[in-house]
Amino acid sequence: MSVTKPAYDLSVDVQHLNFDYGGPPILNDLSLTLKPGSRCLFVGRNGAGKTSALRIFGGKRMITGSHINVLGKNVFSDAPKGVTYLGTEWANNPVVRSDLSVEYLLYSMGSKRWPERTRRLLDVLDVDTKWHMHKISDGQRRRVQLVMGLLQPWELLLLDEVTVDLDVLVRADFLDFLKEETETRGATIVYATHIFDGLGQWPTHIAHVNEGTVVEIHTMDESFEALERIKKENRQRNSMDSPLMELCYELLRQDRVRESISNTKIPVDPETNLPHTKWDDLSANMNEYGDKYYNYWNR
Repeated sequence: MSVTKPAYDLSVDVQHLNFDYGGPPILNDLSLTLKPGSRCLFVGRNGAGKTSALRIFGGKRMITGSHINVLGKNVFSDAPKGVTYLGTEWANNPVVRSDLSVEYLLYSMGSKRWPERTRRLLDVLDVDTKWHMHKISDGQRRRVQLVMGLLQPWELLLLDEVTVDLDVLVRADFLDFLKEETETRGATIVYATHIFDGLGQWPTHIAHVNEGTVVEIHTMDESFEALERIKKENRQRNSMDSPLMELCYELLRQDRVRESISNTKIPVDPETNLPHTKWDDLSANMNEYGDKYYNYWNR
């Protein structure tokens, strides 16, 4: 199998990334380096900072003062081509619920430039170009989003929970397609998800994100002691459970315990009798510091 060799050594090179909305930190000294061809699974609880990190990696949220290089270039001052970010925001765009055909939307995205790739994506994601967006289900809309977003060949793909609406078979075929893209083109993927089944042999790396930083990153080989321990335990009890899925749940449970201990030290709001957290402060700042709505026709 021939693999295209990129002209850069690291597809993701982020060092000491800090970010906030003008209040408590969202990302705190986050660092991540990935070589071309990597498939990195981002694992962390809601609010850990995964979405903020992915949007910054993709240049969708501009910040200053941190080293953020992707595909060998600064993501803001020398924005590289070939970076694709796909998140859940797309589903709220009124365009995707209007009376437009899939064929028209794909044409507007340049499907005629990549006819073979278009046909392959339509097949992998089981999308019919005769569908009309206002008549299809949320899962079908998600599949259309993925076809549209991946039409143009990419070198770095940032996925944020976009497989949540896919059925099991489509998701499996889609992940196989992504794996092939990394193996044949040297492309790189960072994938944030809470659905871990079916991922056992898919990632090359797992990055554990907690409280705005990557607390640990591992390659998926025998040097990853926690994963090897779970594999051994499963063999001893003849368990057919996915070691990767068990590992991810273990990491998330540890995070929940740490957050529970941390919350006991947080002041209680006298009006609600609930802990006052950084997310309460953020809600007041989102309108001022948050992103503008992102869609395909605006990127």
